[in-house]
Amino acid sequence: QVQLVESGGGLVQAGGSLRLSCAASGSIFSIGVMDWFRQVPGKQRELVATISSGGFTNYRDSVKGRFTISRDSAKNTVYLQMNSLKPEDTAVYYCHALIKLSNYWGQGTQVTVSS
Repeated sequence: QVQLVESGGGLVQAGGSLRLSCAASGSIFSIGVMDWFRQVPGKQRELVATISSGGFTNYRDSVKGRFTISRDSAKNTVYLQMNSLKPEDTAVYYCHALIKLSNYWGQGTQVTVSS
């Protein structure tokens, strides 16, 4: 059984920063792609940032230059550094990992950006 546990969400003023963490535990032999998604009530979950096992990254346009995804493979952990936060970044952020062709999700962490 694989578990993803997120931390680091919270309330921040516009222009502030937060760092999300997601630690994978359980029967893990190798983790492929790790991602951060976010979801606002009534809307579809959207991909925010992706990092491959080789460290290649990709971001949605609205967060480019403000968010940075990274991973510590030794700790099976992925991070999302979020700077210059905007009210429209408010959402529940979910960690996702592809492990041996199976998809795993974290429980979600709330990020609220006040104007």
